[in-house]
Amino acid sequence: MTKKRTTLIIRITLIVGTIVSLFFVPWLLVKAWILPLPDTVQDQLDEAIEHGFDGMIVYIDQADKPPQYFTSGWHERESKIPAKPQALFKIASISKLYDAVAVTKLVKDGRLSLDKTIADYLPDLIGRVENAEKITLRLMIQHRSGIPNFTNTPNFWAAPTDTYEESVALILDKPANFEPGEDYEYCNTNYLLLNKIMDDELGYENFQFIQEEILKPLKLNDTYGSLSEVNIDDVMSGYHVGHPYNLRADDHGMLASAEDVGTFLRALNDGSLLDKGEQEIYVYEYEHAGWVPGYQNFANYHEDLDAVVIQFYSTTDPDLYMWNLSEIINNRIAKILRKQKS
Repeated sequence: MTKKRTTLIIRITLIVGTIVSLFFVPWLLVKAWILPLPDTVQDQLDEAIEHGFDGMIVYIDQADKPPQYFTSGWHERESKIPAKPQALFKIASISKLYDAVAVTKLVKDGRLSLDKTIADYLPDLIGRVENAEKITLRLMIQHRSGIPNFTNTPNFWAAPTDTYEESVALILDKPANFEPGEDYEYCNTNYLLLNKIMDDELGYENFQFIQEEILKPLKLNDTYGSLSEVNIDDVMSGYHVGHPYNLRADDHGMLASAEDVGTFLRALNDGSLLDKGEQEIYVYEYEHAGWVPGYQNFANYHEDLDAVVIQFYSTTDPDLYMWNLSEIINNRIAKILRKQKS
């Protein structure tokens, strides 16, 4: 075969591969990506609702500017109640930032150690969680433990577990996904165990510690540990594509207003949340995202803008198509802010 013919075959293969890959890309994602950038954040939210989200809340805390609040779509679709900027929202895995700060403060106080292991703190898991003697708190915080993720259990979200015991049972006696410290894999089991370790050390639920050490000093009065602590009407409704019912009444941990999350994220990023010794101990991220059925959320810090941007979306789907769409919207919001600044 000549070099010229080989090159032609390679080019044809690349073209065919590109056509095939484009065939499987949802065209609405392409449309959302290539549409002309709106002039304002509000226009971008309204455009996102047209793409299929039921409701959105965005909070922006940008240096040298007053906080900005944006909403579009519904707080409650059934009653046609418009989205509310101060509504409570299920923040899902954004709560890991609060957990990581709480662990940091307990380490600073000498009550926990990043270098002690699951075996040290939860000896009942020796022989039930592979590598329990090697997996440190540091590795769990950083998702480098290798422990299987309990929420990856087939059909988990169809009937989520309610207790620590039910959740940890899903991964007992399962092989590790990798040796501790040898790889990275995002894993909710890490923070399930960290919360148990904190509860045991404190002698009470660690959310009380979070309230005392994080929420009260920052005056975060719209952050809660569970749905039982709030008026359900204050919670933004959540919807999952293919599921006929409002998911607002499902309890999935912490709730907060966008402003409260923004205030927390600002304090985490500007250093005011952690004192000098704690800043040296802290080993996790400085922004995060979260997902539970009906709710996906993003807490971002854009260093070039010195801007905290909190984005709440009240629609999810089984294939994470809406997640990918929301990330496109997030990027466009940041582009609008940069354009407005220039």
